[in-house]
Amino acid sequence: MATTVRVDVSREVLEWALDRSGKRPHLERQLPMLRRWLDGEVKPTLRQLEALAKRVHVPLGVLFLAHPPVEELSITNYRTYGDDLIGEPSRDLLDTVRMMERRQAWLREYLMESGYEPKSFVGSASIFDDATNIAASIRSVLGLPNDWAERVRTWEEALRIILRSIEHAGIMVVRSGVVGNSTSRTLDVMEFRGFVLVDEYAPLIFLNGNDSKAAQMFTLAHELAHIWLGSSAVFDLAYLQPADSDMEQACNRIAAEFLVPSDALESQLPRSLEHRDHDTVFQHLARRFKVSPLVIARRVLDMGLLSRREYRVYYRHYLERLRQLEESGRDDDSGPYFYEIQRFRVSRLFLTNVVAALKEGRLLYREAYSLTGLRGDTFAALVARELGGLAP
Repeated sequence: MATTVRVDVSREVLEWALDRSGKRPHLERQLPMLRRWLDGEVKPTLRQLEALAKRVHVPLGVLFLAHPPVEELSITNYRTYGDDLIGEPSRDLLDTVRMMERRQAWLREYLMESGYEPKSFVGSASIFDDATNIAASIRSVLGLPNDWAERVRTWEEALRIILRSIEHAGIMVVRSGVVGNSTSRTLDVMEFRGFVLVDEYAPLIFLNGNDSKAAQMFTLAHELAHIWLGSSAVFDLAYLQPADSDMEQACNRIAAEFLVPSDALESQLPRSLEHRDHDTVFQHLARRFKVSPLVIARRVLDMGLLSRREYRVYYRHYLERLRQLEESGRDDDSGPYFYEIQRFRVSRLFLTNVVAALKEGRLLYREAYSLTGLRGDTFAALVARELGGLAP
């Protein structure tokens, strides 16, 4: 009978892998042998180690290292928690950024080989430029007239229009609440609300789909500002407020001016908010500018007409009301169809170019499946719904 081969694993690496997975208590209950491996009583077999690597989402080879690897984001970290920068990024965030970087790299190469010109608006502004002028440039590139918000009924509809306009301008927008299509790996909105990968051919915006749609509008505008300033970044925008850096402050000014121009807001605000119900005022202005009341409250805070304490109280109460609506089933967006979710996880712009490359014979199906995270009939069904099918 063959002898079972067991392998040496550093306790330090095992501890690191378990802690980074965010599932250590669950894994210790599911795998009672873990405790014995950590204590050095017994060594795992190669097959056991392979199974663990899959469950903690790290390459098998990493578990053979003497010490844990140093993992860093490839883009600037503007995430905050309170007043302090968050430390090491989670495995879920790292994997998501790397997945989007791979898509971006492929699309960049495809567009360059196809003869496309770089997008002139990427990096066209600086933090020293006037926020009003940059906001006007963004509206121009997106094809949105100054009064576009007045032409739609709700801010939810405005969000859909902006998302469509951004992709028409050649900027990929991905919105997902999980890593790839793994529903067991939920993206933590407390860690990050979104990130942006700036590239002159294939800029990409990622929105954490677990965030409220009320906050997504501001995050989206903030990410657009990063593209105009030519700066990739990941951020959480706690309370819709940026980290303490010149770049983040500039992006917030541009985002706010893009969504709610200060001169227009000033003309609509009541002379005093001191004795008025904030929610009533903010709801009224939100309908006027087609943004969420959170964005209005954020702008009023910037204008010095609302204290930071009042703003945070309003912010928490508003999100709590949204949560209760979602749990009661009255939120119209609480149950999107599978392929609608996939459309946002893949990006219609990205899917369009992948299908074009397939038809041109410049991409294999297995490569298309790997890039989109979809396979076989599921991939074909999404293409049929969004683009009319794979036929030439």
